[in-house]
Amino acid sequence: MTANTAKRPRSRFALAVLSSLFLAAFLGLIALGSWQVQRRAWKLDLIQRVEARVHAPPGAAPGPADWAQVSAARDEYRHVRLDGHYLRGKDSLVQAVTAIGPGFWLLSPFQTGDGTIVLVNRGFVPGKREAVAAADSLSDTQVTGLLRLSEPGGGFLRKNAPQQDRWYSRDVAAIAAARGLQRVAPYFVDADRRDDSPVAANAEPAWPVGGLTVIKFPNNHLVYALTWFGLALMVAAAAWRVALEERRRRRATASLDDIR
Repeated sequence: MTANTAKRPRSRFALAVLSSLFLAAFLGLIALGSWQVQRRAWKLDLIQRVEARVHAPPGAAPGPADWAQVSAARDEYRHVRLDGHYLRGKDSLVQAVTAIGPGFWLLSPFQTGDGTIVLVNRGFVPGKREAVAAADSLSDTQVTGLLRLSEPGGGFLRKNAPQQDRWYSRDVAAIAAARGLQRVAPYFVDADRRDDSPVAANAEPAWPVGGLTVIKFPNNHLVYALTWFGLALMVAAAAWRVALEERRRRRATASLDDIR
């Protein structure tokens, strides 16, 4: 192929295909960027709502009449209050890694005044010895904490094994079934930290240590939006360069035709 042949103008069909591809890519990238802007607004609103729930005074936890409507959007991280008593001998240990270190969450069934049961994550214990000691000292008749949704199935690459009493996630339904519990709420409560369980560098806290709920919502949507919009600008620049090149080719071809 000669240099002159290589620089011949593209056919109308080729230009139509290129234009369609550029336009589709540009609009698609703009749509993705706009979607990330909308996601960012939604995430900021979610963070604001959750912060308001977490720091609000504790209110009554949802009762049986509201269990079917409990959802993440409406209820998760609500600061709630339970009145009643713990049921002894039905505790569960769920493997956990916290700011204190690796160990277990201590989940205990709490029976409320109407006879229903809510699983309460009383907090972190480093081992089974501390869990037994904590279970033997149950005396709370009121619990406050954050409402959390059940975590069915298990943890990352680890399935819960009820038959072996090994738990990697706080699966309310599975734990309730394994402990023979009835009328159990479809959520659990992360108990607030007690006043007698400080965490200090040189002092062993009173186990279990509550109030270790990690509330973190990744918010990288602005970066993603700028990336998509930047790629859209690159596509637009590429289309402009192709248009300029095509214009030069047509001028060159017209000049050759005049000479001939």
